[in-house]
Amino acid sequence: MKYIEKRLFDGEEIVYCGDFPGIHKFWAWVALLFLGIIVIGIFIFIGMMVHFRTTEFCVTSRRIVFKKGFFTANMYELELDAIEGAHVRQTFFGRIFGYGTVEVRGRGESDIDFPTMSRPGAFVAAIEEARMHAQAAPVEHLAEEMKPT
Repeated sequence: MKYIEKRLFDGEEIVYCGDFPGIHKFWAWVALLFLGIIVIGIFIFIGMMVHFRTTEFCVTSRRIVFKKGFFTANMYELELDAIEGAHVRQTFFGRIFGYGTVEVRGRGESDIDFPTMSRPGAFVAAIEEARMHAQAAPVEHLAEEMKPT
């Protein structure tokens, strides 16, 4: 079970979770294969794998959450209604291989810079879809209450 899954509010569900691109995982294996002989590759591989396993970024039905850390957990979150915009940054190779970074701006000084992820456009689309559903939910609830019985 993911760290974020354990910390969901009542009625909150995960809409989308990002993942690291396969090319990053490939470089961890390259370091192990070519530098593993001189032990430093083993440390690089273990460090990268721990980073991949202990970093989570998800869109839920109420907020976006970015968690990183192994011994200590650092969580950054923004409520969906506090999001002002999101930017996707992709390099030339990022566009070819389908990875990039996402920066989400919130009200005031609250910004979250997510690490390089695969399919950043899908992550931003999930944010926008969750925002749309969150904004429509109160109206739908009010319409249900006003129906004649």
